[in-house]
Amino acid sequence: MTACHDVGATPVALAGIRRVALVGSPNAGKTSVFNHLTGLRAKTGNYPGVTVGRSVGTTTVDGVPIAVEDLPGTYSLDPISPDEQVVTDLLAGKYPDIDRPDAVVLVADVTTLRRSILLIGQMLRLDLPCLLALTMGDELTVRGGRIDVDALSTALGIPVVAVVAHRGSGIDDLRARLASFDRWQRPPILPPPGQSAIDAWGQSVLDAADYVAPQPDRRTRRIDRVLLHPLWGTVIFFAVMFYFFQVLFTAAAPLRDGISRGLTWLGVQVAEHIGNPVLRGLLSQGIIGGVGTVLQFIPQIVLLFCLLAFLENVGYMSRAAFLMDRVMAKTGLEGRAFVAMLSSYACAIPGIMATRTLPSSRDRIATIVTAPLMTCSARLPVYTLLVGLLIVPQTHWWGFSAQGVTMFLLYLGGGTSALIAALIVKSTILRGDLLPFTMELPPYRLPSPKAMLAAMWNAASMFLRKAGTIILGTSLVLWALLSLPVRESQTQGMSTTDATAYVMNHSYAADLGHAVEPVFAPLGFDWRTDIALVGSLSAREVFVSTLGQVSAATDPEHPGKALATMTDEHGHRVFTAPTVIALMVYFMFALQCMSTIAVMRREINTWRWPAFAFSYMFVLAWVMAFAARSVASGLGA
Repeated sequence: MTACHDVGATPVALAGIRRVALVGSPNAGKTSVFNHLTGLRAKTGNYPGVTVGRSVGTTTVDGVPIAVEDLPGTYSLDPISPDEQVVTDLLAGKYPDIDRPDAVVLVADVTTLRRSILLIGQMLRLDLPCLLALTMGDELTVRGGRIDVDALSTALGIPVVAVVAHRGSGIDDLRARLASFDRWQRPPILPPPGQSAIDAWGQSVLDAADYVAPQPDRRTRRIDRVLLHPLWGTVIFFAVMFYFFQVLFTAAAPLRDGISRGLTWLGVQVAEHIGNPVLRGLLSQGIIGGVGTVLQFIPQIVLLFCLLAFLENVGYMSRAAFLMDRVMAKTGLEGRAFVAMLSSYACAIPGIMATRTLPSSRDRIATIVTAPLMTCSARLPVYTLLVGLLIVPQTHWWGFSAQGVTMFLLYLGGGTSALIAALIVKSTILRGDLLPFTMELPPYRLPSPKAMLAAMWNAASMFLRKAGTIILGTSLVLWALLSLPVRESQTQGMSTTDATAYVMNHSYAADLGHAVEPVFAPLGFDWRTDIALVGSLSAREVFVSTLGQVSAATDPEHPGKALATMTDEHGHRVFTAPTVIALMVYFMFALQCMSTIAVMRREINTWRWPAFAFSYMFVLAWVMAFAARSVASGLGA
């Protein structure tokens, strides 16, 4: 599962630099080889005319820079998906703005080498300089397999290098060979054309290399008997997700509270020591109260991505996708669509981009317009704030943290709604046949500390970039709207807090909030909640930053308690239990993210489907929030 990176259309400059492309099947270790070669110094862009992203980095050999391009994973050069079509077109030189690569490094998992033979044979027929990098050699030996690397090189007629991609073993040897690709050995006779002929040729190559496939991993098979069981596997899946959110709340809470106390202290210092009222308000309310309120959720964001990376790298996420394929089939989608939806738990943008692996355009669109219902990490700060307003931290249900249980139910509700929406879309406007689905299940392995740290760092840096750009910019705009127009004559003689409250209640933001109030009044939202909802269209976290500004202005010394006790002009509590429940349900369904809508437009190449997704999710969010508030009010919540 990938972190949220919006791949732009800016071309990557490669003029005058030798180019080597990495080609291989999914899960062969290709990206790990790429990361080790380039040191993660990669630039991203799009192939001309298509939305499939390209990752290009550089490595230096004897002072000579070489561009390395990580192509999308493919099983053959007979494409069935947009990703695979890009690989075929690039290698055939069909892009006018991008030349064919100067050489190709084929990356193949040696434990499943027979599955890579077709791709290897097809690549050799392109008559490009090729080198074969064999990964997973350590697992081949442990599981009783063998291969003669030198004999394989002779049989193929190309150089072969053994690497252990996740550890970086053999990378230096591979890098050293890149500079001399024009002197690489070339096969004297090309493989025969046709899939059946290449398979027969491949078997003779493997026989010449004395290849013995590894024995099935007994430990993996024993574990899979349980984890892939139709009943017990499903039970374990939900148990894993349940404890996932228990850990998410309980482990990150002390760090979050510590950051919150630090930000409160900082806000008080600014309020006490800066005399200029405009600068004081900008710093204490606009920046500390706005962006600072969001920053306190960094521990939970980092822990969320750490846990997701652990489950993915240990091999469990692919099992979850395989297990849920039965459920996906009932919705009219396949397991690859569930992989895209799982990616949306981190962020809807990489989830939407992951639909490029789907061969059916109908399945792609159906997945794209329903994946945003999956509960992304941007909802985490919103849910944490609202759950904290609804349930005190010390509350436990059946021995479990009540806040963690509530968070699990919110995530479960998002996932369930995505599947139901997919069922409706696929059975009505996007009917189509279900295509066969093949998925590789990697052996279980402990993830490397480096991979875990990289996942945590990527999550933190991504969140900080968002906080420093979109959230900061929107927070400053909203602070100005909450602070203007200046009303010095009306606030003379008032205390600072009363004057701030008066200005805020008569501000441009209040006018905007009251303008949309008829839409949200049936849900129990007042103008402050409404303006936070409008701001959250730029990024969901802005909802938290806006309420942070409001609470900081209301009670700068105790902003954390201000929301719970805040009242409207009639003296009624703003955030009652039914209102908080309605807000949680609204955010479960609403598409409050313009970046996601923009990526939808780019992937589908029309505004029709993004407009459809935004509209149906808004209506669904409003109706479900109204129903939830009505039920909660009826129960006396």
